[in-house]
Amino acid sequence: MSEQLTKDNEFLLPASNTFVYSTMLAALMLNWLPWEGFWLALRPDFAALVLLYWCTYKPYRIGIGIAWVVGILADVADSSVFGQHALAYSILAFGGIMLHRRIQMFEPLEQPMQVFPLFLLSYGAFALVHWLMRGVFSWEFFLGCLSSALLWLPMSMLLQSMRRVRRNPNELS
Repeated sequence: MSEQLTKDNEFLLPASNTFVYSTMLAALMLNWLPWEGFWLALRPDFAALVLLYWCTYKPYRIGIGIAWVVGILADVADSSVFGQHALAYSILAFGGIMLHRRIQMFEPLEQPMQVFPLFLLSYGAFALVHWLMRGVFSWEFFLGCLSSALLWLPMSMLLQSMRRVRRNPNELS
């Protein structure tokens, strides 16, 4: 019982700017992996996942401006309409900052249901811009929303485990 209590009250290391920006860069690089066919429709947006994580757990450090810059980088890399990802990521960051206490209030297994509407709204903005510019609307945009929400738990657990304080330098977990 006391072991579980100490695990729950374990402190996380403060996230340095280098760590935050390197995770964002790694997420952008994961978005640049070549996906094709049906897997392209199921591709989660790793940059949106990491961005929402940092907006939820460090809302005073990561904001809408950084979301806009990450979105512009994603637009350039994806050869999409300039500002399309930037708009979607800014909406996602705004939602993450506004609802950060609510998301943290839920258990880790319940959090994907809380972030799913944020991903849905972000993907909706992306699909709306795509429809307005190209005249094509596809429901496949929203499959990535579902896979992103399902990856919320493993991604947040991975990033939190990288920020955990180690009592003993030789201890693995």
